[in-house]
Amino acid sequence: MPPQYAYQRVSEDLTRRIRSGEFPPGSRLPSRAELCAEYEVSSFVADRVFLILKMNGLTESLPGAGVYVKEDTPPGN
Repeated sequence: MPPQYAYQRVSEDLTRRIRSGEFPPGSRLPSRAELCAEYEVSSFVADRVFLILKMNGLTESLPGAGVYVKEDTPPGN
């Protein structure tokens, strides 16, 4: 398997955690700083992860409040 970029690894892990119900619809995801600390990545990588999750229809951002799992996110495999 080819190596992955950090943003791919983190976004795939968060997607898995959302789909498994660890972060159910309506729940707040870790902040940028928390994500950086948990995954040992830069804030640039964290921002890219949040963008990927949003583009994949899994999350929505509320300015000043954080990033939340969309209410209509179906559970995955």
